[in-house]
Amino acid sequence: MPDASLTLADAVATAATGDLWLFRGRSLADRTIQTLTNSPVNHVGMVVAIDDLPPLLWHAELGRTLPDVWTGERQRGVQLHLLADAVRTWGERYGQRAWTRQLLGTLERRHEDRLMEVIARFDGRPFPTTPGLARQWLTGRVRRRGSSLETVYCAELVATTYQHMGLLPDRRPASWYDPGRFWSGDRIELVAPFALAGEVAVG
Repeated sequence: MPDASLTLADAVATAATGDLWLFRGRSLADRTIQTLTNSPVNHVGMVVAIDDLPPLLWHAELGRTLPDVWTGERQRGVQLHLLADAVRTWGERYGQRAWTRQLLGTLERRHEDRLMEVIARFDGRPFPTTPGLARQWLTGRVRRRGSSLETVYCAELVATTYQHMGLLPDRRPASWYDPGRFWSGDRIELVAPFALAGEVAVG
């Protein structure tokens, strides 16, 4: 695990669109995801920080603890939350450790426009059931594009968003990705000139 660290306040203050947040928990569900995907983490989300808005976390989860910034409602599935509130919730309520990875490269208005298209399309989309999650992930393993994205899990959402923004090659289906694919050990390759910095622990 990386040695570098930031306080939550500093991490939120420096957050920029496209940065990743990764989480590792100790619950049975968390351990199951980590084991099945051979990953050190079980959840991933992406920062949205546009114009004068406070940094937000774009992710998919089963809970509905926080109000969704896009709809104003508490909902399960794909959600857009205030970043600071989301990280506190995942740390204090769910017992998750957090890391962030900075997106390297300059985003332009066209990237932000594509991001907003994804948010408008997917916000509120349900999180898959456990069998559905396994089916979507296994389908992605054999590189089939059978998923209609009627339900979306966290890594699939981040991959879909990155691909639509033109940051991630689309040679693999979004369902091929699990949270660990966004950890530095897998050396994920983005579309040049974009890249991801190493993990920095937040706490």
